[in-house]
Amino acid sequence: MPVIMGTAGHIDHGKTTLIKALTGIDCDRLSEEKKRGITIELGFAFLDLGEGDRLGIVDVPGHEKFVKNMVAGAAGVDFVVLVIAADEGIMPQTREHLEICQLLGVTTGLVVLTKIDMVDAEWLEMVREEAAAYLEPTFLGGALILPVSAHTGQGLDALRDALRKLVAEFRPRRRSDLFRLPVDRVFTMKGHGTVVTGTMISGSISVGEDVRLYPGETATKVRSLQSHGESVETAQAGRRTAVNLAGLEVDDVHRGDVLARPGSLFPSDVWDIELTVLASSRLPLKHRKEIHFHHGAREVLARIYLLDRDELAPGETAVCQARFTEPMAGVWGDRIVLRSFSPLRAFAGGRVIGPSGHRVKRFSEDVDLLARLASDAPEDVAEAQLALAGAKGLSFAELLTMTNLETKGLEKTLGVLGGQRRAVLFDKETRRYAGGELAERLSSELLEFLKGFHRRESMKPGVQRGELASSWGRDLPPKFLHFLLERLLKQGGIEVEQEVIRLKGHKVSLASDQAKVRERILSAYVGGGATPPNLKDVLEPLGLDAKQAAPVLKLLQDQGELIRIKDDMYYHTPALHGIRDGIIGFFADHREMTAPDFKELTGLSRKYLIPVLEYFDKEKLTVRVGDARRLRKRS
Repeated sequence: MPVIMGTAGHIDHGKTTLIKALTGIDCDRLSEEKKRGITIELGFAFLDLGEGDRLGIVDVPGHEKFVKNMVAGAAGVDFVVLVIAADEGIMPQTREHLEICQLLGVTTGLVVLTKIDMVDAEWLEMVREEAAAYLEPTFLGGALILPVSAHTGQGLDALRDALRKLVAEFRPRRRSDLFRLPVDRVFTMKGHGTVVTGTMISGSISVGEDVRLYPGETATKVRSLQSHGESVETAQAGRRTAVNLAGLEVDDVHRGDVLARPGSLFPSDVWDIELTVLASSRLPLKHRKEIHFHHGAREVLARIYLLDRDELAPGETAVCQARFTEPMAGVWGDRIVLRSFSPLRAFAGGRVIGPSGHRVKRFSEDVDLLARLASDAPEDVAEAQLALAGAKGLSFAELLTMTNLETKGLEKTLGVLGGQRRAVLFDKETRRYAGGELAERLSSELLEFLKGFHRRESMKPGVQRGELASSWGRDLPPKFLHFLLERLLKQGGIEVEQEVIRLKGHKVSLASDQAKVRERILSAYVGGGATPPNLKDVLEPLGLDAKQAAPVLKLLQDQGELIRIKDDMYYHTPALHGIRDGIIGFFADHREMTAPDFKELTGLSRKYLIPVLEYFDKEKLTVRVGDARRLRKRS
């Protein structure tokens, strides 16, 4: 299994000199680096371990001004060699580099005390004890500490043996089969064109394949590949890799871009993250603080949104959100580092748990759901991601980035969730999934909606399929709505006939007699004129009650045939308009109209008189003043 080693340590402690002594490769390739005698950019080398195995090496700068370059290089390493100069001991960047490695999830390594030819044995032992004591509470606690002189060669063989043993015993982190190569260097080679290099963190790639540069999704093709200095047809994860890209200029590529296959990454300007503030930090992290955000080889500005508190104290861990000014492309489990503006140093870090985040309200129920994304159980992570995605759901490709599982592992996980009704595949063509709990809830809501629809529209056979979404008031993807209907159909909850959806067993009331019922009711009110019959007397001969007749009555009102005065009192529209015209005519010669005046005008009994007067008040034709009415003035 390929393994990448990274260096760490303070400036001028001999990291680059050590690598050259080990491998014969000078990692300082820039003229400015050679002129100033310090490492500025990342350097790369390899060490032959025998039997065809090679250890990839990333050499990082130690100067505090170039820590961002150090983070870019350390992001892809499997273990670290912490370099401490015997003549100086623990220094500021020794501490910061160690903390950065810890934040990046590095869990193993060894320590090299360099420049031992410049100190005596007593001093060397004092520095060794100091280093051992300082490192004890860290991931390098108890790690091997080797004294080495790159100048004289003392200790180099012991270091090579230690590295061979460390590589042989190393158990690399699980890598998905999703090809990703964060670009940490881009240059032009004469006769070849644009070349990018980086540590391939997962998957594999072959010559001739189409690829994309994310987050911009710039299209290109792999012209050729090199791994550890040798040309290869296919490059594997865990190796330093150089990729010759077709059709791109150097200016088209930037450090931090990620090379991946088309449609495999999904850039977002919001990430859900699990964040820990270093215990050594002097200040807490406050809500909405702007910081330098490091991911892979990329550095951007971001604001951190604390969702369940106003500040995150040193040593504390919380789930929060990073919001960017430009999209970022990541995968669940990717490590991140946060650096403050003043002082410019690493103070927090953690991992990505939602690379396609959704903006959530602080202190809302969604915050608890976000916390489930930090679970170590793949089923829980996938279920929580689906729950957060809602009805839109997630494709299989999106779930690969949101779980960091291998393809077979994700298929198995989704199979388990499907069997437990915790996830549903609602679009087989695009392999799109939704949460099982959401599907169950929407199914129940749909049945309730149909019940209500049948009550309101008892004379309609059901809902037209094309009108269901708008009538229901749910903005669902068509494929998801189709899935819900098909599942309810199989379960026997609904019936579908000629694109009409109804509850199982629903019978349409009065459907065959609708026209007849309408005519009988309308005839009764036309005959009643200004003194319409009681509704009950109209319906009894038809064998209906008010609830059953409600749809017909509503239809007659919608058609303008009947006007509802109150409760069960209806008027034929022309009859009521005749009364209205009489009132208007009365006011042509009178200022006020009393109830007796109205009775004399219309001949109505009290049964009708009061409801009709109140109706015209409500319609703002008249206004009551004491015991009389006046014609309401028009504005």
